[in-house]
Amino acid sequence: MSRERVEAAARELGLDIEIVSRPAAESLEQAAAVLGIPPADIAKSLVAKRKDGTFLFALVPGDRQIAWSKLRAVVGVNKLQLPDAEQALQATGFERGTITPLGSTTAWPVYADERLAGRRVAMGAGAHGFSLFVDADALIAALSATVADISG
Repeated sequence: MSRERVEAAARELGLDIEIVSRPAAESLEQAAAVLGIPPADIAKSLVAKRKDGTFLFALVPGDRQIAWSKLRAVVGVNKLQLPDAEQALQATGFERGTITPLGSTTAWPVYADERLAGRRVAMGAGAHGFSLFVDADALIAALSATVADISG
């Protein structure tokens, strides 16, 4: 059902996505190899919790890490944290490893690292064993994402 939410959200946004089946991967690097792409072409979808209990999505290239100080500055807060797996599921409707802003049960704001621009990326598709491919620029526009330097 989660994958269907992703597909429905993409249709509603007029976003062209391709969902592909893939074997389980033990690391992002292994997932990239299975998909035949460099790790930088995987957009990691992280959900972060604000001090007030609300959440946001941060999208960063697979070969980079989120730079918390940069993200906090862009968001305008002094504290953000990664929620535990149950909180992330409650906030998005997706299990870790499948999280995507597309089809989230709540439309949290999206912050995308500027290095994703101009790429076709793979990301979580809402269900284990699947990845979705999308043009990052179209995704950013469809989600009204804030684009900034948020990785290191």
